[in-house]
Amino acid sequence: MTPGIDAARKAGIAFDIHEYDHDPAAASYGLEAAEKLGVPAEQVFKTLVVDAGGALVVAILPVNETLNLKKIARAAGAKKAAMADSKRVERSSGYVLGGVSPLGQKRALATYLDASADELDSIYVSAGRRGLEIALAPADLLAITRGSLADLCNS
Repeated sequence: MTPGIDAARKAGIAFDIHEYDHDPAAASYGLEAAEKLGVPAEQVFKTLVVDAGGALVVAILPVNETLNLKKIARAAGAKKAAMADSKRVERSSGYVLGGVSPLGQKRALATYLDASADELDSIYVSAGRRGLEIALAPADLLAITRGSLADLCNS
């Protein structure tokens, strides 16, 4: 198991685990997950760690969307934001890039889930390694991460 799955179990929420054979040559881990799991890309969410005014924050958005850095900065109450350095992300989260889960991170960070998730019964997020996804209700994800809904995408 992964820390992400352990966090979901400990929280006592309903969730499903989905595993697939990850292709290291895949251009996009998230789009690969959607394709191999046979679910719409709008339902599979990627976890990005962002430096917002010096503080790390988590942005969770559909894999077919692009993060708007101005929007995540605004949500986090910062003047500007940039993608966090990969080594900093791995140290903070305890996960490798491409397998960063919003659940069970080593350090709890302020977390923002794209508002589009509110329209879905369940979403898929990384369970903590490439090729492993966890499906859960957006409200449960927000409860576990103490997250907030925010408009995060460029579209």
